[in-house]
Amino acid sequence: MAGKRKKSVDDMSIQELRQIIIEKQRAERSRQPSQYRRSNRMVNLEPAATPGLLSEDVSQSEEDLETYLPDRKPRRTFFDRMLVGIEVIAVFGLIFIFFNIFGLLRNLNQEAIASMTLPTLTPTAIIQAVVLPSGHTPPTDPGGVRFNEAEIPEHLRAHVQAMASLPLPTASPEQAIRIRIPAISVDAPIVMGDGEEQLKKGVGQYIHSTNPGQNGNLVLSAHNDVFGEIFRDLDQLQPGDEVIVYTNQRAYTYVVQQQQVVGPLQVEVMAHTTDPVVTLISCYPYMVDTHRMVISATLLDQ
Repeated sequence: MAGKRKKSVDDMSIQELRQIIIEKQRAERSRQPSQYRRSNRMVNLEPAATPGLLSEDVSQSEEDLETYLPDRKPRRTFFDRMLVGIEVIAVFGLIFIFFNIFGLLRNLNQEAIASMTLPTLTPTAIIQAVVLPSGHTPPTDPGGVRFNEAEIPEHLRAHVQAMASLPLPTASPEQAIRIRIPAISVDAPIVMGDGEEQLKKGVGQYIHSTNPGQNGNLVLSAHNDVFGEIFRDLDQLQPGDEVIVYTNQRAYTYVVQQQQVVGPLQVEVMAHTTDPVVTLISCYPYMVDTHRMVISATLLDQ
């Protein structure tokens, strides 16, 4: 019958390995006295050791046990370090995912708020007029008084004609209906629109301008030498003179700030303003009508 297969070191228990080490130490100690006897160098100073497991053998066996098993502890240490490393990586991964999710939610919330927020509407600075209103040929012209088409660049004349056909806005209680300028004895009605037909009826309000008392530029124009010569003396106004504009609800007082003479194409004087102002426009000079007299006045605090 075959002998019992010898166990390998990896298959032995700690107790078995300890017993083998102790036996090897005893065998080694038993060989050393015989060598000393043969060489006559042995001196017996103490009795032979009592058979059994001594404390020195036990401590020595612990050290030798670790020597015999050099590969077990490192394997466990490497495995443990690998597990710790995996745990650390997992923790950092979770933190990274958390911050990514948090950032994504924040961006989604901001986009949702932006999509629900209506844009702030600001008045447009685009000037739709091509030529300043009240332009006409002088009464002394051989062809008589008519709209002065020569003031308009040829390539823009179709645009001006299209603008003249625009419908007038519906009348409202805030719309200007009357103007008084005590310094030059003006008291006249205001109609909506500043085309050729409207200016035959009185002072015309530019349809894209603001209403009296509101922030913005209220643009009013009238003739100076035909159809009542309402704005004939506009050039006599001085800073501090009052311009009173009426609606169906109340009256608004503006104070003259400045006057200027401009060409018929300098439509920037009709541009929107942030403060409530009124701009008065008339042909100039009297009976010549090649330029425009422009008066600017600001709303008096009321």
